[in-house]
Amino acid sequence: MVERQEQVAPDAITTRIGQAVMLHHAGDREEARDRLLKLWAEIGEDGAPFHRCTLAHYMADTQDDPDAELAWDLRALSAAGELTDGRAAGHRDELAVRAFYPSLHLNLAADYARLARHDAARSHLRLARAALGTLGDGSHGDGVRTALARLEARLDGADPAGGDTPGPPGQRS
Repeated sequence: MVERQEQVAPDAITTRIGQAVMLHHAGDREEARDRLLKLWAEIGEDGAPFHRCTLAHYMADTQDDPDAELAWDLRALSAAGELTDGRAAGHRDELAVRAFYPSLHLNLAADYARLARHDAARSHLRLARAALGTLGDGSHGDGVRTALARLEARLDGADPAGGDTPGPPGQRS
């Protein structure tokens, strides 16, 4: 029975993260942030890396302050590193997080660009580009590739609009 509960709990956490993300996409940023913060308190700094990565990735989207957004994106990358360095319990989670890497690095690049830390932004753009092979040809992959090119152009001074949106419409990436 305990083993079954452990298998159900991760799905419940992922579902709750998804519900908060849906609130954010529907325009209720504050409620989404509150729910994600409560969930973060539940899973803690030592919770499952997949959940911490996913939660921090989306928590960053709800931040008003660029430094806070960067801090959450760095937490997401750190948790992803735990999954891909052999500390992962589930192979499926590791594969899922590998597909996050282009978005994780793109978001960090956008964070650093907003903070006028262009060398760090370019470094994460290179890492995002190197990880693009993990993405499929669907709308998410296309959106990440488009956002990557847009941010590269902006950093190179080729985008006169200088838009801050690093990801596809409705999400950062």
